[in-house]
Amino acid sequence: MTTVHPSNAETARAWDNRERSYWVERETYFDRAMAVPHQRLLDAAAIRAADRILDIGCGNGQTTRDAARLASAGSALGIDVSALMLDRARLRTAEAGITNATFVHGDATNHPFEPASFDLTVSRMGVMFFGEPELAFANIARALRPGGRLVVAVWQDLAHNEWLREITNAVAAGRPMPTPPPGAPGPMALGDPERVRQILGAAGFQDVGFEDVQAPSCYGSDAEDAFGFISGLVETALREADEPTRARAVAGLRETIATHDTGQGIYFQSAAWVVTARI
Repeated sequence: MTTVHPSNAETARAWDNRERSYWVERETYFDRAMAVPHQRLLDAAAIRAADRILDIGCGNGQTTRDAARLASAGSALGIDVSALMLDRARLRTAEAGITNATFVHGDATNHPFEPASFDLTVSRMGVMFFGEPELAFANIARALRPGGRLVVAVWQDLAHNEWLREITNAVAAGRPMPTPPPGAPGPMALGDPERVRQILGAAGFQDVGFEDVQAPSCYGSDAEDAFGFISGLVETALREADEPTRARAVAGLRETIATHDTGQGIYFQSAAWVVTARI
């Protein structure tokens, strides 16, 4: 049975809620929106044929599969708290005929990884949700062999991520929206490089580096397609609003999407860090 660390219990419930199959149903949208940081992550990882790779917060498994393809004589293990997404990851991996990628339902904060069993840890937007990141990264560090590397992609702060800022403002519809405290688990939790250095340093990592990855991200082929995707991202905020507020929020969201129609798709600017470190 999977044991989730108490600091991540609420996050695990949110990601593994069977009613939230949206994250699985929209897997191609997420993969498309993160195409640029995904490729820069793989470039920075410089995966070798015999590498043993750990993918943290692997979700539907695209990064794990790509890592396994590159580590043709090695292996890739994806871990995630969402059994629902892991089911999809296993299905896609089998469909692709990839035999050196496996998946485990677990919490990287306290999962009993075999010590010094991996050459490389990667993650595409999967490490920002730890309730106790120092504890999680220390556990990940123990799983790496001496000299092992960490390469993770995380979002930069809200000011540099047009997609989240403008979508949030549209859905707010003029009402105050709750703002999580700095460093709280969530998409922007690791946007501050100094905080990331402190967390990784405390976990035993060194030579921490940051690559600035800024690029437009595609959220749909046209306005209606993008609305179907984006409205799912803010479903809770829309559902909890009263009817007049919900109507304003939907109208504002549609207007925001329309202003980002390039004629070749709906694009919002995004900014990520590809963080590198070693043990």
